[in-house]
Amino acid sequence: MSPAPRLAAAIAAFTLLADRRPDTETFLAEGSALMRRLVAVDDWLPPACAVPGASYRQYPLHRDAAGRFSLVSFVWAPGQGTPVHDHLMPGIIGMLRGAEAATDYDPGPPLRALGRAVLRPGDVATVDGAGHDVHRVENLLADAVSISIHCYAGDIGTIRRHAWDLPGGARRDFVSGYAAAGVA
Repeated sequence: MSPAPRLAAAIAAFTLLADRRPDTETFLAEGSALMRRLVAVDDWLPPACAVPGASYRQYPLHRDAAGRFSLVSFVWAPGQGTPVHDHLMPGIIGMLRGAEAATDYDPGPPLRALGRAVLRPGDVATVDGAGHDVHRVENLLADAVSISIHCYAGDIGTIRRHAWDLPGGARRDFVSGYAAAGVA
């Protein structure tokens, strides 16, 4: 399958999953299988959705017209990371290139680090969106870009969520938005 059809097939499969209006457990289980297939081959990501910037970038690959899901590429230059943040919706993360680490937090108060997971190409992880999804993500590579692909059960770039400032753990609202390029 060539690159454009590979992405189109993934969008069609996530659309069929969303059409069934699955519960969180089903969305995460079946969506993880779809994500594994998508990130198993690294030849399909549009070059415009793989460009790093001064801070990490979130490019829309597809935004469902009904807001039922969004498929996004996250591009991390060396050393970049997110603030501690939540999602407020279930999500699936697939590692396409490089390596990233996610440190989970108990939002407290006080904000407290719980553990760390590392994702490498082909790995898939989930966030449940039910308050057990507070984490900080960072590119583990000091000399290369890392790219992960995310599918959320909603339009992640448009919702008001929360971020926590380190080291004190003060919570603030934010909307992540999207980088200008993309194929949505």
